Amino acid sequence: MSKQIYLGIDLGAESGRVMAGIWDGGRMTLEELHRFPNGGVAVGETLRWDVVRLWAEIQNGLTIAAKKFGNAIVSIGVDTWGVDFVLLTKNDEMLGLPYHYRDARTRGMMEAAFARVGRDEIFANTGSQFLEINSLYQLLALQKSNPALLAAADRFLMIPDWLNWCLCGSRVVEFTNASTTQCLNPAKRTWAFETLRKFGLPENIFGELVEPGTAIGQLRESVAARCGLSRVKVIAPPTHDTAAAVAGVPTANTGKANWAYISSGTWSLLGIESQKPLLSKNILNANLTNEAGIDGTWRVLKNITGLWLVQQLKRAFEARGKSFDYAELVRLAAAEKTSSVIDPDDARCLNPSNMAEAIQACCRDNGEPVPQTEGALVRCALESLANKYGDVLANLEQVSGERIDCIHVVGGGSRNELLNQLTANRCQRPVIAGPVETTVLGNLLTQLRASGEVRSLSEMRDIVRKSSDVREFAPK
Repeated sequence: MSKQIYLGIDLGAESGRVMAGIWDGGRMTLEELHRFPNGGVAVGETLRWDVVRLWAEIQNGLTIAAKKFGNAIVSIGVDTWGVDFVLLTKNDEMLGLPYHYRDARTRGMMEAAFARVGRDEIFANTGSQFLEINSLYQLLALQKSNPALLAAADRFLMIPDWLNWCLCGSRVVEFTNASTTQCLNPAKRTWAFETLRKFGLPENIFGELVEPGTAIGQLRESVAARCGLSRVKVIAPPTHDTAAAVAGVPTANTGKANWAYISSGTWSLLGIESQKPLLSKNILNANLTNEAGIDGTWRVLKNITGLWLVQQLKRAFEARGKSFDYAELVRLAAAEKTSSVIDPDDARCLNPSNMAEAIQACCRDNGEPVPQTEGALVRCALESLANKYGDVLANLEQVSGERIDCIHVVGGGSRNELLNQLTANRCQRPVIAGPVETTVLGNLLTQLRASGEVRSLSEMRDIVRKSSDVREFAPK
């Protein structure tokens, strides 16, 4: 067969890419067409996403794709991070640049919310873990600080949904990303209107939900003309990057509960795949969450501050005039013989001005040896992540009643051999690392299935195993 091309637009907190998936009937080969930086932009006293620039960069990538692949392109799909959103008016005007989830306006909003609606009730209706970055608390912060803007809104779109609007004019919300908001009822598979009503949030802004794999339109005529493309299909893959990553886990055990995953990047998302949401008191007490996956599955998981710690340490070292790449930092950390351990989710590590000083303060307050060198600081970050993984893994086994036999580490963090080995040691489970590009693979393979080339999630994962290299780390 002639090769088919699927385009994956994959945005993370540090960078975005337009990727081509080249399908030859048996394997999916990836080619990066365009990469561009991403990150929060300080505007006044706020932190925002410059989504207009991101959209401009995406169009640059689509133009490159058109020149290279032309009419072989079958479809386009977008995935990004969760929780953040754009508000549109009835006339599709964007109401300001969207806030970054690390913006300070949500500080204290969870506690204020609990004074209005009880914590247990919020969990019963949403099944979500309690994080101050959740869309619910962002909306409540907006309700408090700028109610007129909220009143002017006609549609709530997650970041990938807004990019889909840019691509094809769609105003729907894809289900996996909606499940990160704490505004969705997982049992009813609808918006949690009862909870939204109790908070006085406008119900009308929450529009139609669509399942991952839904064809949501054709490329706008204007975008097609500008980029040199035909009016190809736009598919909503799992638009939440972790949902796409889990769809791309190279397990042969789809439908079984004996494996866990860590989607390892700026955040570490550690969880299991479940056939139904888990809404017990034990889930609430462990502050685990239910996020939607493909084919009606649920990702029962914990959000853990991930390699953000190392990213920000690198930035702190650069501020001192010392420049390292990530491989050098891992080598320095591996040479350290002892380490300190902190809780990586300590509030002081959420968005500090200096991560090295924040980690040192956490160690000092916890009675841990205070790391001084670059290697010791990075080692502390990695040991702390592995230690947290062990705690969360035990919680997942307890709430699911299933023994977890292995851990799949996917995403950029799967290249960190030291963290992989520390994780295997702490969890006493084999760690299967890779592929690095599992998020975009999940995106592209969902598009492939939407085109009728494959039929099931297990077939998609078979293709990942055929198309990728993985490495196993045995516990020591």
